Amino acid sequence: MLNDPRLIVGLDLPSVEAARDMVDRIGDGVGFYKIGLTLLARPGGVAFAHELRARGKQVFQDWKLHDIGAQVEGAARAVADGGCDLLTVHAQPQVMTAAVRGAGGTGTRILAVTVLTSLSDADLKDIGYGATAAELVAKRVGQALDCGVDGVVSSPLEAAAARAMADAAGRPDFLIVTPGVRPAGADRGDQQRVATPAEALNAGASHLVVARPVTADPDPRAAAARIAAEMSAIRPRG
Repeated sequence: MLNDPRLIVGLDLPSVEAARDMVDRIGDGVGFYKIGLTLLARPGGVAFAHELRARGKQVFQDWKLHDIGAQVEGAARAVADGGCDLLTVHAQPQVMTAAVRGAGGTGTRILAVTVLTSLSDADLKDIGYGATAAELVAKRVGQALDCGVDGVVSSPLEAAAARAMADAAGRPDFLIVTPGVRPAGADRGDQQRVATPAEALNAGASHLVVARPVTADPDPRAAAARIAAEMSAIRPRG
């Protein structure tokens, strides 16, 4: 399938110009893009996000907001008012509740980041957590469901558990967005908890975020098409 709506390509590129060129090269092969902090913090980064929406693309602004409630509520409202399909916040209850208030009544859906896919169990122990990544994700998914966010960001390895929790809570529409997706044989990069596109979807993911396997390929449109072809074998949820 060309332009599978479950595929989100991460524009983790050094400049707005490079990101715009990448979108032009991919053309209609991708309809959903993630813009992270590197681009959002650049002059014109937020304007570029709005530009993509004006071009008919869906846009995921990956801000990972984490602050006191009033600041998160105001920031979520500002992002939503500007036009945004998905917005991330950290999966801390006060943060999630504030973001839900801020984006209320808009089309912006809030995603809670559970545990970064660059972190291993050993990393979490070094930070000071007494839980494994799987245990911490489960706790935060439960809190996300209680706070009324629209979904979570978690690694493919925790997607099945997150989906089971959402289904048990009567939330079949709950989004599970998984970074750390790598086609078979691709470099893991800085990701620790990874899976192939088919594995992630079979585990319960609703959307996949893929960056370097597409944007670092000499033919990014063809790379996206290969990933979409693998995804097409898995029926979309719902």
